[in-house]
Amino acid sequence: MAKPFGFSYAQHADGSVVITHRGRAATTLRGSRAGKFLTELESSDAQLVMARWTGTYKFGNERTARNHPRNR
Repeated sequence: MAKPFGFSYAQHADGSVVITHRGRAATTLRGSRAGKFLTELESSDAQLVMARWTGTYKFGNERTARNHPRNR
């Protein structure tokens, strides 16, 4: 699995899911949140899903940066 953003996850026997970013624990999901995460992970890009669930996603300047002449 390619990890362009450095996210990975591990599912534990108790049903919890630990999402790590570059080797450090970013968040732990338990119960129904862990189930929702795993369901969403199957239908979308894994790296973007993990970024969104950890809160390091879309700070508001993406559209502005994409439209800047330097980035075209």
